[in-house]
Amino acid sequence: QVQLVESGGGVVQAGGSLRLSCSASGDTLRTYALGWFRQAPGKERDPVAAIDQWSATYYADSVKGRFTISKDNDKNTVYLQIHSLKPEDTALYYCAAKLDSGTYYLVGRHYDYWGQGTQVTVSS
Repeated sequence: QVQLVESGGGVVQAGGSLRLSCSASGDTLRTYALGWFRQAPGKERDPVAAIDQWSATYYADSVKGRFTISKDNDKNTVYLQIHSLKPEDTALYYCAAKLDSGTYYLVGRHYDYWGQGTQVTVSS
């Protein structure tokens, strides 16, 4: 079992930056794919970014160029750096993990472990 705990969310003005962190316990993340997803009120959960076990990264088109996913295997932590925040980025951000199968990195239903989420609110 993998337990995931997100942190780093908050209220930020449009144009600002945040770095979200997701700390894992219960297993090493070295063989896992890790993803960030977000859900705005009244909307479905959407993929944001993912990183595979070899550190290749994948991004939703809506965040390319503004979001950067990275990981530190020694700290068992995955990060999401967000720049140029927009009000439409307001959402609950979740991290997720799955044993890396080589596919479906941006498909939430293929992930086995989820954190509780961290709220990001962007004011205009």
